[in-house]
Amino acid sequence: MSEPTRIALVGATGLIGMSLIRFAVGRSDIRIVGIARREAKLPPGARMELLVAPTEGWSDAIAAARADVLVCALGTTWRKAGKDEAAFRSVDQDLVLACAKAAKDCGVRQMIAVSSVGADPFSKNFYLKVKGEVEQQLGKIGLTRLDILRPGLLRGPREELRPAEKLGMVVSPLLDLLMQGKYAKYRSIRTDVMARAIVGLTREKMAGRFVFEHDLILRAASRA
Repeated sequence: MSEPTRIALVGATGLIGMSLIRFAVGRSDIRIVGIARREAKLPPGARMELLVAPTEGWSDAIAAARADVLVCALGTTWRKAGKDEAAFRSVDQDLVLACAKAAKDCGVRQMIAVSSVGADPFSKNFYLKVKGEVEQQLGKIGLTRLDILRPGLLRGPREELRPAEKLGMVVSPLLDLLMQGKYAKYRSIRTDVMARAIVGLTREKMAGRFVFEHDLILRAASRA
């Protein structure tokens, strides 16, 4: 019997992180080591390690995880960052890149990073501009394999849901039907599908940088 794939998960307490932890319950092919700033209530049946440390200690935590794959599901919101560009970049850019460099330094072969549909370093939208810049910078770190996921609106259980997000969750299935052709990449996607896609991608061995938008995320999920 082969050894399970060890996954170091940063952003373990977030929407996608928790979905990945739930998906791993009862599976013997993956072993998750979560890395977080605070303790968190884990889903029933979860058998995993959760390393709790301030962000400046995450490099050591990533090394301690002895992971095959780093999954980065980090991300804040404009509101949580106090509508401050530096505060937003400190999480969505600086911390993401620091985790990637730590993974490279301790021999992690693959990184799977959650970005956003529309990510573009030349975008006039600040959020999408930062996401695009981070994608470019991740590609320069030198990991053997880099997988970038660009989901649209994420549908899943949230601790807090703002009015606009509630509306989006309600109308997104209808809007998805209208998004055809080049607009298909903007369709919403469930977080459990994202979790399956992440696990599916841990099985890929080819080196390089790969980008996955909606349809390719679904395809990756089918391999889990």
